[in-house]
Amino acid sequence: MNILFVIDNLEFKYFEFNKLVTSFWLIESFLKRGYKVDVTTKDQLYLNKNIPMGIVFKSFLKENNLLKEHNCARYNLNSYNAIFFRPDPPVDNDYINATYVLDYVSNQTFVVNNPQGLRNANEKLFINNFPKIIPENITTASPILIKEFLHEKKEIIIKPLNYCFSKGVFYLNNKDKNIHTIIDTATNSGTKMVMVQEFLPKISEGDKRLVYINGEIFDECVIKKHGQDDFKFNTHADKFFKKGIVSTEEKEIANYIKPKMEKEGLYIAGLDVIDNKVIEINVTSPCFFIKEVNHFFEINFEDKITTNIEKLIRQNLH
Repeated sequence: MNILFVIDNLEFKYFEFNKLVTSFWLIESFLKRGYKVDVTTKDQLYLNKNIPMGIVFKSFLKENNLLKEHNCARYNLNSYNAIFFRPDPPVDNDYINATYVLDYVSNQTFVVNNPQGLRNANEKLFINNFPKIIPENITTASPILIKEFLHEKKEIIIKPLNYCFSKGVFYLNNKDKNIHTIIDTATNSGTKMVMVQEFLPKISEGDKRLVYINGEIFDECVIKKHGQDDFKFNTHADKFFKKGIVSTEEKEIANYIKPKMEKEGLYIAGLDVIDNKVIEINVTSPCFFIKEVNHFFEINFEDKITTNIEKLIRQNLH
């Protein structure tokens, strides 16, 4: 099969086998299986009338090093069997416009995750499709509503809707001396909508990143721990990870979310879970922490993931 990975601009700029980047693990695994894998970025996608095109670069392995060619080529996106769209947030106008280009890809090519599904599934808001397994929350730009929620719950988390890696996330309790300032900053003086979740005390033990592919949650996972100067995980370093065990309740989450995920064409995701509650469903460029899983479980997690993705592609090729 011919495969295209649309990766983040920063990853493309420093393209090499970075053991922290999930896309690179998957590209390497596909290359080792004999696939042709090209790479590009969202700003290199374009339309020629109604033909979806991309300026792409061939990737290859040399002495077990992942590299890309310096010379580019223009390819009809319909020439690929599968396209993985994995730029990092923010999900801004440039991101959305790239998904519009992918709408013109024929159904002979499997695009994952589905571009329309990505537009529908804000990574913060999307959890509200599954009310049985999520913390209480409100989504609003109103400082008044946020203060009411804060005084009801005593402790809250405020999240911007379109960022990643915990950027712009605040913890707030009802005794804080900066309540007004924090809410004003988070909402840009009441003009920017945010998600406000009840604080889950077990975040002190870390949050799990569950790997969801094609309706299944894998047995292997990591727990992301917070640093001494923060309440949440925000540094990708070995000391902030520990081995996770997926509970029976967490495995069953897959059955609960699968119908909606399949309807939206969201086959690959990373679920962040605290105390059996899903706080986010990452569908844009979910990190599977393959390096850490390989260390804790003494496996080649990338091979297991790639095998499942191969099955997914073949199921969806027309």
